[in-house]
Amino acid sequence: MQLGLALPFGDIGGDGPIVREFCQLAEAEGYDGLTLADHVLGGDPKGPKPTRAAGLGLFHDPFVAFGFIAACTQRVELSTQVLILAQRQTALVAKQAASLDVLAGGRFRFGVGVGWNELEFVGLNENFHNRGKRSEEQVILMKKLWADPYINFKGKWHTIEDSGINPLPLKRSIPLWFGGHMDVTLDRIAKYGDGWMMLSHPPGDAAIADFDKLRRKVEAAGRDPKSVGLEVWTSTGTGAEAEWREEIKFWKKAGVTHVVLHNTFGGYHHKRMEGRTMAEHVEAMRRYRKAVADLL
Repeated sequence: MQLGLALPFGDIGGDGPIVREFCQLAEAEGYDGLTLADHVLGGDPKGPKPTRAAGLGLFHDPFVAFGFIAACTQRVELSTQVLILAQRQTALVAKQAASLDVLAGGRFRFGVGVGWNELEFVGLNENFHNRGKRSEEQVILMKKLWADPYINFKGKWHTIEDSGINPLPLKRSIPLWFGGHMDVTLDRIAKYGDGWMMLSHPPGDAAIADFDKLRRKVEAAGRDPKSVGLEVWTSTGTGAEAEWREEIKFWKKAGVTHVVLHNTFGGYHHKRMEGRTMAEHVEAMRRYRKAVADLL
């Protein structure tokens, strides 16, 4: 089981020295990966149409930030959780991901999602209402662009004529994980994905049922369910060492391959930690890993 850490730049700040220090501390503590979320635009909370997107806070562009972090670290995996694929031009994203993969020495795991914030799609001149189907075609196209120097592709939304990207990923592919919880998302994972980032269920029967549903879909697609990873998030905002250990034991028995300590996420059943300073975040990540290290 891999243990990752969500980078809390919205709390601690995001200038170069802070990013470098926190990422190097996390790597030194033994974390296996570092993760970043993705938002391009946030709504003005004082504007005439305040939205759920109001006050989103600091979100670095993941490709830019991970390019910097790749040079500051040596072994940690770098993962988007998640990048909103349908907000972006597909060939450009494929090239950005491939460039990051090369510069990071193959340490990039690409998490994608369909997004929820229509405000961003409008601002980026993209269609919010067909984002799911369009993102599926984007995944198919990216895989082709990563695999071969030149391709021909004709889809509903994309046309590529005898051209390609350079550089290509080191292994001619990049691990592609999906966030989301609809059945159609599980169908896409079964066909195209290397893993599922599951956020909606705490440890319990509902999570197990959805994991089993995904495994059945993967098998029906002619693939080995063991080839598709499972990721969950946790936080030091709830419980203490004993509870954290029991949670890890549950997830490990359930077949979870990746756990991310996300101390700033407050959606679904998750509760963020109270502290917001650099010192508090460092202490929290050290305390959590020390509590569960022998169970990983």
